[in-house]
Amino acid sequence: MAVNSLAGAVRSTGAGQGWLRKVLALDAVVTGGNGLAYLAFSGPLGELLGIDRMVLLDIGAFLLLFGAGVGFLASRREPSALAVKALVDANVVWSVLSIVAMVVRFEPSTAGLVWIPMQAATVAGFAALQWLALRPAARSER
Repeated sequence: MAVNSLAGAVRSTGAGQGWLRKVLALDAVVTGGNGLAYLAFSGPLGELLGIDRMVLLDIGAFLLLFGAGVGFLASRREPSALAVKALVDANVVWSVLSIVAMVVRFEPSTAGLVWIPMQAATVAGFAALQWLALRPAARSER
């Protein structure tokens, strides 16, 4: 039900490359911002979330680079469908592995137990929006 409503919203907002590029740009900003926060505030955020500071530094560097790549994809007049599909896959994998790491690897604080699933859901939401936006864009190219 919610997916159908979301699909309708995507179609009604001017489906195609423009909508896809907006979704990609938002993902780039959120991902890059998260990476910057982890890099700049790894100590305090590590204490708050119950995650080692060095882990947050590594994740922050990765997210900053990944966000730049997503931003580059968003800047293309016609983002490659193959690249967007790869991004969707990467976002889904990130979401799943975030939850797995929370359960298996990390011993997060209460704040971490809230933050990790919340960021995983956000990334999964980007994957869903990108997939939905890609479908009308692919149809308009035919």
